[in-house]
Amino acid sequence: MRALAASWRLARLVPHVLHGLWIVRRRFELLGAAERHQLIQWWSLKTLRILGIALKAEGAALPDGHLLVANHVSWLDIAAVHAVLPQARFVSKADVRHWPLVGALVEGVGTLFIERSSKRDALRVVHQTAAALQAGDCVAVFPEGTTGAGPALLPFHANLLQAAVSVDAPLLPVVLRWHEPGERFSSSAQFIGDTTLVQSLWRIASARGLGIDVQLLPTVMVEGRDRRALGEALRGAVSLKLG
Repeated sequence: MRALAASWRLARLVPHVLHGLWIVRRRFELLGAAERHQLIQWWSLKTLRILGIALKAEGAALPDGHLLVANHVSWLDIAAVHAVLPQARFVSKADVRHWPLVGALVEGVGTLFIERSSKRDALRVVHQTAAALQAGDCVAVFPEGTTGAGPALLPFHANLLQAAVSVDAPLLPVVLRWHEPGERFSSSAQFIGDTTLVQSLWRIASARGLGIDVQLLPTVMVEGRDRRALGEALRGAVSLKLG
């Protein structure tokens, strides 16, 4: 029965993803920002529903022009955040751009791509992020740099936080907790080790009672701190809530 349910979910997901691709390629350039954000939120919420994922959101969103900082568990974290904050522009590793279907979608919604192994490219993205923050955009980063199992966090890499320091932009810590019956931290949602995208998608589609809690924490201001001090403060705030 579980395999049948997973197959049905994936059969529904394929046309939904293709519809999303059509939207970003054919309609986005004709729409204003508010309309694009509305479509991003609709698409993300429906993605979670199709996969049988229950969403719970807590906390107040900030006005635009802030850097969102979240822990990272799954490739679906982006959809979970967009279901709550559709205006977020993510910074993502460059190879995501080449993922089948998913890459075209995330590129279409304004994702900033970074070659993590290149210091020069990291500097470019810091400048690009700072400019976006000054323009009033919400930019979202995963400072762990990769996905983790939770609840223990990986070290926060502070390089991208320099963008907020440079323009004195507020930071919004966000806690993402995937869970399912019997597991406070879902193993089905984890995207770690040698797991492929296809394997991860099947695990998620096969899960029963999978949920994602998106918790927006109080704003953190730069207040003269350097990026490393901010990284430690943000990691501590997120870690405390993950418990």
